[in-house]
Amino acid sequence: MVRKKALSAVAAAVLAALALTGCGGSSGGDNGTVIYANYKDGDGFTDTLRDEFKAQASSTGWQVEYLDGKNDGNFQIDQMAEALEKKPGAIVLLPADSASIVPTVQKANEMGIPIICVNRFPDGGEFFKSYSDDLDAGKMQGEFMAANLPQGAQIVYLKGASGNAAAEGRWEGFKKYCLDKRSDVKLVAFADAQWSTAEAMKDMSLWLEMFPKIDGVVCGNDGMAMGAIVALKGAGRLQGCLVSGVDATDDALKAIRAGEMAQTVKQDAKEQAAGAFKLVQQAMQGQKPQDVQVPFTAITRENVSQFAK
Repeated sequence: MVRKKALSAVAAAVLAALALTGCGGSSGGDNGTVIYANYKDGDGFTDTLRDEFKAQASSTGWQVEYLDGKNDGNFQIDQMAEALEKKPGAIVLLPADSASIVPTVQKANEMGIPIICVNRFPDGGEFFKSYSDDLDAGKMQGEFMAANLPQGAQIVYLKGASGNAAAEGRWEGFKKYCLDKRSDVKLVAFADAQWSTAEAMKDMSLWLEMFPKIDGVVCGNDGMAMGAIVALKGAGRLQGCLVSGVDATDDALKAIRAGEMAQTVKQDAKEQAAGAFKLVQQAMQGQKPQDVQVPFTAITRENVSQFAK
């Protein structure tokens, strides 16, 4: 009977440890090492995320390795495979491809290595996240356009990469709060511009040749808005056209102050990075991380002075 009780106690302890690992309560790796896997360096927003995370992590004593996925899903999968071999205490992940990275995330789950996602997320597997609700960004764009577009307005929409959660959420929010509420507003053109300034400028240039009237340009990010503005200025048609973007980049804030852009929606990169840092801290300390949601803020000519440097 004594032996049975001893074995039962051991079994219970093992099961408890397994349960803790499975729910993300402790790391299955080296608690002194963190991998930060960015989908692509050189992107203004995600560079701010990385730099802010780096600044906060600098005083922790962690060994942090920063990876550039070069916007290549297969390349990032290879990077992540090498990262898992190192058995880090946590991995911060911004997926280059939300679908193809799922088996890698699941492998990390099996190994008990916490995955912390910021701004971009895989389509499956278990992870914790620091994020802003992209539907809210689209809602803010939709409400602004619904309130300010003239009767019978014709508009165009430049979307981020199709299938990307942020791109889809922003489009759905805009559609619900503008197009579904203002039946007189006509969407005359729509394109997946891949978050790219160059692609947006090319699409906008084509549309300006096709449509003699464009009253508004709604963009999934500020980079695409900047491309649209270049095309509009080149055609002499920026005056009276409302341009809206997301991210509150320095270029967008300057454009709003100059009267060239009507609105941007601030996605707070520093607060998202701070949230990711908090989640990693919790994971490293053996706690179960709790998701962090960071709100968006609408910026127009009326309040841009609060945000512009």
